[in-house]
Amino acid sequence: MKLPELSVKRPVTTLMAFLLIVVLGLVSTGRLNMDLLPKMNFPVAAVITTYSGAGPQEVENLITRPIEETLGTVANVTNLTSSSAAEQSIVIAEFNWGTDMDFALLDVREKLDLIKGYLPDGADSPMVFKFDPSMMPVMTLAVSGTDDLVALKTLVDEEIKPRLERIEGVASVGVSGGLTRVIKVSVDQAKLNSYGLSLQTIIQTLQAENLNLPGGSVRSGDLEFMVRTTGEFSDVSQIADLNILSPTGIMVKLKEVAEVADTVEDGSAYVLLNGKTAVSLSISKETDGNTVNVSRAVRKEMEKIRAELPGDINFDVVMDQAQYIQFALDGLKDNAIMGGLLAVIILLLFLRNFTSTLIISISIPVSIIATFVLVYFAGLNLNMMTLGGLALGVGMLVDNAIVVLENIYRYRQLGHSAVEAAVNGASEVGLAITASTLTTVIVFLPVVFTSGLTSEIFKELSLTIAFSLLASLLVALTLVPMLSSKLLKLGRTQVVANPETVRIKGITKWYKAILAWCLNHRKTTIAFTTLAFVASLALIPRIGAEFLPAMDSGEFTIDIVTAKGTVLEETEKIVAKVDEILAGIPEIEAVTTTVGTSIGMDYSTSFTTQGDRAGYYVRLVNSAERKRSTNEIIEEIRQKTAGLVGADITVQSLSMMSLGGSVKPINVKIQGPNLDTLREISADLVELIKNVEGTREVESSIDDGRPELLVSLDRNRASALGLNAYTVASHIRTAVQGTTATRYRVDGEEVNVVVTLADKDSRDLLALHNLLIPSPLGVTVPLSEVAELKVVEGPNTISRENQQRTVYVSADIVGRDLKSVTTDIQAIIDRYPLDALYEIQLSGQSEEMISAFSDLFLALGLAVLLVYMLLAAQFESLVHPFTIMTAVPLALIGVLIGLFVSGQNLSVVSIIGVIMLAGIVVNNSIVLVDFTNILRRRDGLSTYEALLATGPIRLRPIMMTALTTILGLIPLAFSVGEGSELQKPLAVVVIGGLTVSTILTLVVVPVIYYSIDNWGQKIRRLFSRKQPTEQTVEV
Repeated sequence: MKLPELSVKRPVTTLMAFLLIVVLGLVSTGRLNMDLLPKMNFPVAAVITTYSGAGPQEVENLITRPIEETLGTVANVTNLTSSSAAEQSIVIAEFNWGTDMDFALLDVREKLDLIKGYLPDGADSPMVFKFDPSMMPVMTLAVSGTDDLVALKTLVDEEIKPRLERIEGVASVGVSGGLTRVIKVSVDQAKLNSYGLSLQTIIQTLQAENLNLPGGSVRSGDLEFMVRTTGEFSDVSQIADLNILSPTGIMVKLKEVAEVADTVEDGSAYVLLNGKTAVSLSISKETDGNTVNVSRAVRKEMEKIRAELPGDINFDVVMDQAQYIQFALDGLKDNAIMGGLLAVIILLLFLRNFTSTLIISISIPVSIIATFVLVYFAGLNLNMMTLGGLALGVGMLVDNAIVVLENIYRYRQLGHSAVEAAVNGASEVGLAITASTLTTVIVFLPVVFTSGLTSEIFKELSLTIAFSLLASLLVALTLVPMLSSKLLKLGRTQVVANPETVRIKGITKWYKAILAWCLNHRKTTIAFTTLAFVASLALIPRIGAEFLPAMDSGEFTIDIVTAKGTVLEETEKIVAKVDEILAGIPEIEAVTTTVGTSIGMDYSTSFTTQGDRAGYYVRLVNSAERKRSTNEIIEEIRQKTAGLVGADITVQSLSMMSLGGSVKPINVKIQGPNLDTLREISADLVELIKNVEGTREVESSIDDGRPELLVSLDRNRASALGLNAYTVASHIRTAVQGTTATRYRVDGEEVNVVVTLADKDSRDLLALHNLLIPSPLGVTVPLSEVAELKVVEGPNTISRENQQRTVYVSADIVGRDLKSVTTDIQAIIDRYPLDALYEIQLSGQSEEMISAFSDLFLALGLAVLLVYMLLAAQFESLVHPFTIMTAVPLALIGVLIGLFVSGQNLSVVSIIGVIMLAGIVVNNSIVLVDFTNILRRRDGLSTYEALLATGPIRLRPIMMTALTTILGLIPLAFSVGEGSELQKPLAVVVIGGLTVSTILTLVVVPVIYYSIDNWGQKIRRLFSRKQPTEQTVEV
């Protein structure tokens, strides 16, 4: 029993089945995670190794190189990049897409275990991490309200952070800003020497005195007593009064040789929110966590905490991805609803019958709800791709229902009962609409089964569209026939069954005349169409190209870098000037400033304090509340900060679509052996690229380096005095940076006790030259006697890619597309004179764009091939599919016109739209060819008569299906809300392609059909004339 027959004969069962689907859909929707983008499994692993006290070059040679060589032997590794900085090595391994990263990480750890013994002493064991986009914070809070930053940070660390970490879905909470309490023991060098003491003696004494130790137990009669010796400091004054035995036997109190102060760490970076000091918290969700739910739970907990804390403590949300996600998803929902309503209006205008419109319109919500069931069980989540797929497909959800209902009308006109008409009408077109649906669905197979970033992003969009169309097919073959058998009456069907009674009689008359002319002037028609196609190709050079559309997230960062080694106070002066500029921009909603470090990817501070750096995270008001785009505001800030002397200031928009790739769209890679030569080449390219129209923020990844004081030990002189490199280096470190000797515990808090030399003895070059190093021989030696002190300028970071030293020149783009800018830059690279040992090439987004385009054009070719194979199987013909697929190149005319007129660039998104079109535009051709074949076979009409009859008869359903799809996409094409940039190119491509293809298909496909049929008849007549001769020869 066929589906239509089953559904009509068992209406209650059919109704209950769809009610079950609705219930499952509503339950599934509530359980779907909400996120901006699909879950993406990046095949990337990072190896981080710490080597205390080592400079970038030492780290490169002793740590990075061995790890790179080891990772190069791991299976499926495609690319290795590394960064060697002071005390830290980071090596990133990229694997083939589709690699099982759990096994890959296991392999990496096993290989690293083999080389641990070859790493230098003092280097920590390499730590291996899998790159996970969910590690990025989804929310950043700022806590402010008191000037006591020590108390504020303690409050955050001990009260607020633990409560937020207990929230379901929260993976971790990072704290930045505030001040850390420390007990600082500043030792006077002269006084220390007068008593014959050393820094190490003070450290050892502090460690030995500040402890509690158990001593076992003793008995007294029947009682047993635990013995515990208490010696921990209970007050700071006890530390100052600590007795230290000198080598001469004199007991010296610590306060006699040092100043003991309860203070804060020196040179700490700090955070400002809208100009006020604050402590920030960066919240990361669990991998499978729901971003929106986590945000809601955090905000709810914030309200509880605020109610329990003093009234002067304030909470502010600095960054919340959930807001952007909610705005973007709500915009897509609104667009989908609007598109659905426009489709329904079109149906009502054509059908002129409320009941008929209602039956077809029901297929939209039912199909969408059924789609949510499939989305849930497929393990997808609600994001811009899944909802975008629904918004894109909403106009197509009624196509199958229209075809079924049209055929049911026809059977009712023939005198069949409502039940017979519903069963026969739906069954007759069941195979045709199934094939039509499959042609649309099958084009996504190459996208789903390809690998790479493009597949990761658009796989869920493809699956969602496929799910929705398959659901609409099920609805058309079951629910529509059942409802038609119960609701449609003959009197009503007469009104809508005859297209001549609908108000398109004039259009039908005009169309029939045009079709007749074209059939009689086939060469002219084909020539005109070919000319139109060739002319449209002339638009290609005028259409830009980019990897992914830039999304206006309403966020940007400002990075300030002053001269290397600049103290914090000087950087603060530049910050004050930038503050004045930002104060004059009305669209700004919140500003977070970090002084003493650059802004991090988590929109807070990084781990290392650098007085020559500062950063801003700026959030604008919602796009609906401002007239200017983020890029326009950024451009204003760039112009105003360009005049500030003493700092390099970079303003960079934050894109939700960077996805771990190059942040800036332009990235030029320079490779070679010598860092100085690489520096010169990069400096030349920076100046040359600055002259390229549309480039901004052109900068090199290698800078002038920080000034370093290099201490070179004279081993012969040092050893003669009983000194070695470790003794000298550790003493210098204690004297300058300080060493944590012990921890002072008070009120449940642990405070570091740091021993260092007083500033006057360690904070300038002369004092360091005269720094006295205690020798095991009982003498003190000035540092300058055993070592040479030299000021050098070393690199901050040494970058490598695939085991070659690499420098990157990056740039932002304003007012031009990626393709045109990279073309100009490639011309510069080609002209640049280069030694054979060095290489320059474009990388980053341009490389990603070329790779993605290649994959997608291959997917487009496969999609077209799959459609042809499906059509050949359906029509049992190798020729008819060529006629039908004429619609594909016709659609390309509309695609190019649409992109050119709308100003959209060719991107991964628009190519996905072209692939989608390949499955959509053939549907109208299928209708024309299939019905023409029926009229020729059933009614015995000639080819000309059948084509002339088919066009006007199928004009209305073709117009209805095309218009419902086009109008369903109109809201997306004109949307300006959050996230609309990602859907707009796809909508423009489908609208332009389907519009032009529908118009031209109505005349070109019949002309091609007629021409091929005529050629076939001529060939058959030619062979029929030869056949008797051949038979005579055989005789």
